[in-house]
Amino acid sequence: QVQLVESGGGLVEPRGSLRLSCAASGSIFSINTMGWYRQAPGKERELVATFTSGGSTNYADSVKGRFTISRDNARDNAKNTVYLQMNSLKPEDTAVYYCKVESLVAGLLYNYWGQGTQVTVSS
Repeated sequence: QVQLVESGGGLVEPRGSLRLSCAASGSIFSINTMGWYRQAPGKERELVATFTSGGSTNYADSVKGRFTISRDNARDNAKNTVYLQMNSLKPEDTAVYYCKVESLVAGLLYNYWGQGTQVTVSS
């Protein structure tokens, strides 16, 4: 089992910045990919960015050049943390942002989702 705690959402003006954090605890040895997704009102949940255990990153076209995903695999505190630095925010970035962790155990893939954090971009 993996537990996720998200933080960092809020209200920001256009062209502003926010940093989201997602701390994973529990069976962190099994974690493969960590990432961020978002869901705007009336829309499907969509991928924002992912970071694999091998260090590869992937971004949605709409956020490339503005958002940066990073990952802290410090073992001494028994947590894996993934961050999403969001710069040059636009009103269309307004959504609930969810952290997602993929855990690989005995050849089976498990997905864990955070509780979501609201990001609102408005003047």
